[in-house]
Amino acid sequence: MTNLFTRIKDTVIADLNEAIEKKEKHNPIALLNQYLRQCEQETEKAAKFLERQTALKDEFTKELYHAEQLAEKRKHQAEIALKAGETELYQFASDEYELYSNRTERLRASLEQVKVQLGELERKHGEMKNKLKDMQLRRMELMGRENVTRANHRINQVLDTNNYSDKSYSRFEEIENYIDRLENQVNRSYNQTTIDARIEQLEKEIKHSN
Repeated sequence: MTNLFTRIKDTVIADLNEAIEKKEKHNPIALLNQYLRQCEQETEKAAKFLERQTALKDEFTKELYHAEQLAEKRKHQAEIALKAGETELYQFASDEYELYSNRTERLRASLEQVKVQLGELERKHGEMKNKLKDMQLRRMELMGRENVTRANHRINQVLDTNNYSDKSYSRFEEIENYIDRLENQVNRSYNQTTIDARIEQLEKEIKHSN
């Protein structure tokens, strides 16, 4: 059964890779755009994790400040209770001071860890953005080269009658032939008009001379 599932998985992966290769050959820029969209989505997800980590750091900072304030308050209260001879109150304030002091140390350690993690996330997110920008620039360069290649190929086909298909070239040839015919027609009409006028003038001159 395991071998059957393995064969099925390998077949599906092979078909998927074949489909990707066909798509890449047919329209590589479209496939590149798809990859870039996926990279953009991953970069956006990383940005959200970064926002959460920043919010977590702010929360730890606030809790640490609060714990430090309470620890200082209970320490001061314990000193006053000790001076006043209030043993029970002193014990309560001392216990509270120890509690908040321990909490302060724990929060301070957690905050330092969160800061380290935040710095690492910021670094990796920055790398992702830079790589994404580089890939976007490379896509623009590839699109430019592809556009020039396609344009040159099309233009060369138009200019090279031997390599250009009959269907594509016939339109240009038809237009050129039409221009030639129109030019010949205009020239003939002009020549005919000119000849008729010249002969008529010659006839008038002959009559006057007689």
